[in-house]
Amino acid sequence: MNSINSIFEDVLKEIIPTQQELKLIKDVVEKLKTLLDEKAQQIGIEYTRIEPQGSTGIKRTQLKNDFDIDLFIGLDYELYKPRYKGLSKNKLKKESKKDFLQLCNHWIKKSLTLKEFHNPRLLYAEHPYVTVDYLIDKYSLKIDIVLFFDLTLEYIMKHGPITAVDRSPWHGRFVENNLSQAQKNDVRLLKQFFKANHSYGDKSAVGKVGFIGYSAELLIHYYGNIQNLFSNFHMLRDKPIDFHNRTIEQLKKIQHFQNDYLIITDPVDQNRNVASAISEKAYKYCNELIKQFLECPSKDFFTIEDIPEINFSSLENSFWEKIFLIELENENPDVHYTIIRDKLYSLGESIKVNGEKEFSHAERFSKIEFEVYFEQERDEYNLVAYCEKPKIEEKYLRRGPPSKDKSHVEKFIKKNPQYFEKDSFLWVEAIRDYSLFKNFLSNFISDKLPDNLRVVNLSNAKDVKTLSGKRSIYVLVNMVLPFT
Repeated sequence: MNSINSIFEDVLKEIIPTQQELKLIKDVVEKLKTLLDEKAQQIGIEYTRIEPQGSTGIKRTQLKNDFDIDLFIGLDYELYKPRYKGLSKNKLKKESKKDFLQLCNHWIKKSLTLKEFHNPRLLYAEHPYVTVDYLIDKYSLKIDIVLFFDLTLEYIMKHGPITAVDRSPWHGRFVENNLSQAQKNDVRLLKQFFKANHSYGDKSAVGKVGFIGYSAELLIHYYGNIQNLFSNFHMLRDKPIDFHNRTIEQLKKIQHFQNDYLIITDPVDQNRNVASAISEKAYKYCNELIKQFLECPSKDFFTIEDIPEINFSSLENSFWEKIFLIELENENPDVHYTIIRDKLYSLGESIKVNGEKEFSHAERFSKIEFEVYFEQERDEYNLVAYCEKPKIEEKYLRRGPPSKDKSHVEKFIKKNPQYFEKDSFLWVEAIRDYSLFKNFLSNFISDKLPDNLRVVNLSNAKDVKTLSGKRSIYVLVNMVLPFT
């Protein structure tokens, strides 16, 4: 037995759920199914099935202390289809949202009558669903109750889903039917690895989104076991995984795959890339850590710990002068963290595009890299950026049209009488709007931040104010910049 297998065995002992945990989840699911069925019969609502999905559902790939339950309620699409006849996809989505909202309010929320169920509330993804907390003894469970159209696999393969979650039950069945118990344990190890290295799910510290549970399950299914996956992980970028036997050339021709960094197609829907949201940053960071683990195996790679605060003595002052931070506080807890995250990533991309080049395409502050890090529980959000040249000359040479382009030359000379010719182009000395990156940053975000966010601090890294701010700098410096 090699050291890697020993480590895997030791980690598994700590992350496999106990029988008590599994029984608790099963008992809660049965209570919910009974309550929902009784209410449905009382008010005359038809449904096809109620079953738990996700890792704690029929997949059984959850980690220890994972009590989140995704309970899915199937609806017969044929009963709703006449109401949607002739509608465009967008209008169909709007109408189905109305139907799901009505069912959430008048059926699901009103079913949760037991005292153990606390604070049933509506949340929205593609359409409304109900979240409720189950509190009993020392346990606290979060339960999402989600409606979906119960479509056949053949229908999804041919037409695609009506709503995004219509695929989820088939994902569960695929994992249930195609992964052995040993492979499910390897999924647990892989998810633990991603979580320990802060590259898992939509709260990933590295990149906008890390590796999700279903991608981990498909990776283990495709490569057979975790050791084989780790040996081939560095090839994921160049070797797309397709469960529909298409060539790389065929996959690259699919328009909505072309900007995706990784490709892992969905066995349930050939038109979906399960890896489309997985960030390049998360992949590169995990790829390096897997390489380190294979070279020097250690259980530490699977140990979940808080992200450290940055140590400013680790690098020279000249480096820290290039790191800037925007620390923000969310003042509206009703705004979902994924919405805030997405807006900040979009803002970061705009800062990068506008900061690296002048409007004329001349170099501005040169290379800019950024990361978004948040701690939802604290309502703290951070955008941290590295700027290669934070202080630049106030004037720069702006290139005009080619000397032989007479029509544009005349216009350029009229606007810029101080022009000169060089290398077959016209040039003029221009004054920059900003010569300090910090001033650019402050002005650029002034009217672009969402109303729910308050600026706590905008400064150079060393003037950081918050704990999450210190962690965000650590993420950028140690988990992102080395791989850009």
